[in-house]
Amino acid sequence: MWPPVELLVFLLSPLAPGVLYTMNNVPLLQEPLPILGMGMFVLGSVVLLLLLTVRHRKNVDPLFYVFAAFSFTCLVGLTNALEQDGYISGFMGFYLKKGEPHLKSAYAVMMCYWEGVVHFLLFLTMIHRMFSEKSYRSMGLLWAGSFIAQQLVFIPGVAIGKYGSNIRPAFWRNTPFLLVPIWAASVLFSRPREMPIITADKVAAEQQRGLLSRPVDLLLSLMLLGAMAFTVFRGFVVMDCPLDYCFTYIYQYEPYLKDPVGFPKVTMLLYLFYALPLLAVFIYGLRTPGCSWMLDWTLFFAGAVIQTQWCHLGGSLHSRTPFTYRVPTDKWWPIFTLNVLYAVVPALLALRCHFSPAYFMKAVPKGQTSNDKKKK
Repeated sequence: MWPPVELLVFLLSPLAPGVLYTMNNVPLLQEPLPILGMGMFVLGSVVLLLLLTVRHRKNVDPLFYVFAAFSFTCLVGLTNALEQDGYISGFMGFYLKKGEPHLKSAYAVMMCYWEGVVHFLLFLTMIHRMFSEKSYRSMGLLWAGSFIAQQLVFIPGVAIGKYGSNIRPAFWRNTPFLLVPIWAASVLFSRPREMPIITADKVAAEQQRGLLSRPVDLLLSLMLLGAMAFTVFRGFVVMDCPLDYCFTYIYQYEPYLKDPVGFPKVTMLLYLFYALPLLAVFIYGLRTPGCSWMLDWTLFFAGAVIQTQWCHLGGSLHSRTPFTYRVPTDKWWPIFTLNVLYAVVPALLALRCHFSPAYFMKAVPKGQTSNDKKKK
């Protein structure tokens, strides 16, 4: 009787700190190119072990290898976060010096906590559901949004921020961590979604209700409008808008936006050019029946915004951020509330679409049921 695959992955992942500790104490492995080579070798070895683990199984989902390999790297990130916050030592010194010195920043520490806890748990859960022949598509879209957004902020932030002049070869290991999740997201989007059985009459009745007769959707639309206004405002702030309101905000309320690490600026620009159009499209989806794409994209978007807001807010409050760029003590509550609300709105929208999808389902002939349950 073979042990559960998720248990094997769980037991394999904690080897990451041991690898880091060994590399930290072997001088030959503490130069830029050997660090990159050793990293690729270790990751390749993990993939090989995974292949051996499931060799007796038929029709293994290709996303298993992505989830399992990335779960190993999640523990690398968690090790870094714990060392930077002083809970452990002797694991990351060599890597931060000759590999990726930008991982010492507050933003990167918060990102590593998210990887080591949230992403790791998501991976184990999705692997369990995968081999239990249960659906994991919705959870996968949530992870894909989170992971892709993480890399879209992290990679450009390193390049344009104060660490851009000190990029080492190991930095380029992040390239597959952007490309592979994009491929995984395309696979997940292409798979049929699982829908509850809802009669056509119920779908039609729900879709005949206007926005004013749907108070929850009306409230969500207003909250999305508020999020759009906040997105535009902070986008102007990081682009050095000369208006007094922008000047006051960046110096007296959220000085983290001008931190030279680059991550806050990239985050706000990502919101301005990508989140803003999506927020507008979601308002359209709440007003127009039959927009089935809302069921997927709200999950993807919620994962992206929750992750970026966790890193942004955490970075603005973390002790590794210079005092002059941290949120002032007397402005802590309003800034904390605004940033939390910005993350909560997409999450509430995704929950609304997931638990009450009738309004977004395609119309079907009267008297029939809408899409029967499909495997994701």
